[in-house]
Amino acid sequence: MPAFSYACVIPPIMSKREPAIYKVIFLNQGQVFEMYAKQIYQSDLWGFLEIEEFVFGERSQLVVDPSEEKLKSQFEGVIRSFVPMHSIVRIDEVERLGTAKISEAKGGGNVMPFPMPMPEK
Repeated sequence: MPAFSYACVIPPIMSKREPAIYKVIFLNQGQVFEMYAKQIYQSDLWGFLEIEEFVFGERSQLVVDPSEEKLKSQFEGVIRSFVPMHSIVRIDEVERLGTAKISEAKGGGNVMPFPMPMPEK
């Protein structure tokens, strides 16, 4: 009598998932940067995140966003950026690429940075 098995083979679902795109919001010199990248990870430099493969929207001949163009020119030739962890506001994995932009950081908060000791001269 042959052995009977209830086991069945379920073929794996091969999804053709697009590579992840991350929206990174961080503070830099009183400005809020909202950028998109494909690679984000903790750096070997303690306290920093590495952001690689910046992604900018396709250039359309009808509409040109000046803030995105400014960011694109500012990060032209940049392979990797090291951003301090305390400057990161938020990181989201998004389905679609949005518009990269720079805006002024709004004050009004009551959070103050911890005072640093004065350097010795």
